[in-house]
Amino acid sequence: MTSYRERASRVPGAAVWTVLSGAGPHRVLPDGCMDVLFYREPSPRLVIAGPDTTAHIPEVVPGTRTTGLRFAPGAAPAVLGIPADELTDRRVPLEEVWPARLVRELAGRLAESPAPGALLEEIALGRGTGAAEPLVAALARAMAAGRPVPETARELGLSERQLRRRSQAAFGYGPKRLSRVLRLGRGLDLVRAGTPAASAAAALGWADQAHFARDVRELTGLPLRRLLAP
Repeated sequence: MTSYRERASRVPGAAVWTVLSGAGPHRVLPDGCMDVLFYREPSPRLVIAGPDTTAHIPEVVPGTRTTGLRFAPGAAPAVLGIPADELTDRRVPLEEVWPARLVRELAGRLAESPAPGALLEEIALGRGTGAAEPLVAALARAMAAGRPVPETARELGLSERQLRRRSQAAFGYGPKRLSRVLRLGRGLDLVRAGTPAASAAAALGWADQAHFARDVRELTGLPLRRLLAP
């Protein structure tokens, strides 16, 4: 069985996590975020996990331990120096984005560290605050709340075309997909906490429970009941 642990990060809005892969598949759900992953075996390496549009199932050997730093939605591009839409649905070695010599040095330090998660935080904070810029954070909040795109664009002082470009660069996809992904996460959190699916759907603006269920299946690849099964 896959074992997963997570804690809040010193990087604003981020989380540090570790996963020990089990025999079965580990399903990573889309969340509007990007991660930096560190693998100690078979050799130390760093990988960027781009924003997912649907669920991603990593191909890893059982027993592999992965440490990751998951940035807040929209925050990673400023730290990594690359627009999110260049990495959508991709896993890319960090040396394709940063100088290879620097990445080898960082991977070596992480391999020797007893707390690689804390070192990932230090690396990120060394390149800025790690927080999403205010306009990007405001866009994420609006889309998570299900606000209409035209209304959000007006409030942020952008045209709809400008809003779409900013959304793609910051999150890896346009505002409508961003809204679906962020609302999915909120809906699943409610159901996991004991809220009936119909009530969660109504609270978050889905037309009905069936609409919620369709989004769950399309974005995760599984029906809600199976997705949340122990």
